[in-house]
Amino acid sequence: MLRSPAVAGQFYPGRETSLRQMLDEMLPAGEEKRPALGVMSPHAGYVYSGKVAGKIFGGSVIPEKVIILGPNHHGIGHPAAVYEQGSWLTPLGAVRIAEDVTAHILDECPMTAADTAAHQYEHSLEVQVPFLQYLEPDVRIAPVCISRLTLEDLMRMGEGLALAAARCSKTPLFVASSDMTHFESGAVAHHKDFLAIEKILALDPEGLYETVRTNCISMCGVMPTVVMLQALKCLGASEAELVAYSNSGDVTGDQADVVGYAGVRIF
Repeated sequence: MLRSPAVAGQFYPGRETSLRQMLDEMLPAGEEKRPALGVMSPHAGYVYSGKVAGKIFGGSVIPEKVIILGPNHHGIGHPAAVYEQGSWLTPLGAVRIAEDVTAHILDECPMTAADTAAHQYEHSLEVQVPFLQYLEPDVRIAPVCISRLTLEDLMRMGEGLALAAARCSKTPLFVASSDMTHFESGAVAHHKDFLAIEKILALDPEGLYETVRTNCISMCGVMPTVVMLQALKCLGASEAELVAYSNSGDVTGDQADVVGYAGVRIF
């Protein structure tokens, strides 16, 4: 099955030449690339969050296979939907699904299911793909769209994803797609977001979940990030770094009502 892009021409340029030019501008020149187990990257329109995503991906080694975990903004489809087979189309061309990885995920994570409906209109995973494809043209992806799972299921899913990744000849890179606080002042967003970022840097998935819940932090990708943190802990993660933080007001000039963006790399 071929998935057509849902937000090309909206969140990022819909023409190949324009997209390549924009990616080239957002990816830092001469950045030393470090191998990582996983990254957290934002998923807003590139004009707002692309520089944060560019710093994350531009400074990371992109392997042949990548597991992308994103939130389900539309509530359509299965709550842990794996796009099992086929390719995703972007203005840069088609990206094949890592079908061996998706098979392992479905095997090891009983709360997941093969489902394309959840992915049809979802932007959170799609906007990560051009960065990966630009940096590693032969990249293959395993997209997983997450919603409505309990903390217990999220933790179990992370453990299952670690088992799935361990079955691969080379460990895939994990990408958790998330924006941070939505539609509060820049000062409030900064305060709330760094409460959550502190837990991410501590590699504390349960702490992140509870911090977001108790402080009413509108971090849309908290569930994918909890899953990734648990998976990477099982795979031996021991260190994380905040690569970049900004908000939409840094682009618009209006700090009264912003969305926060953070880029984190985990080793």
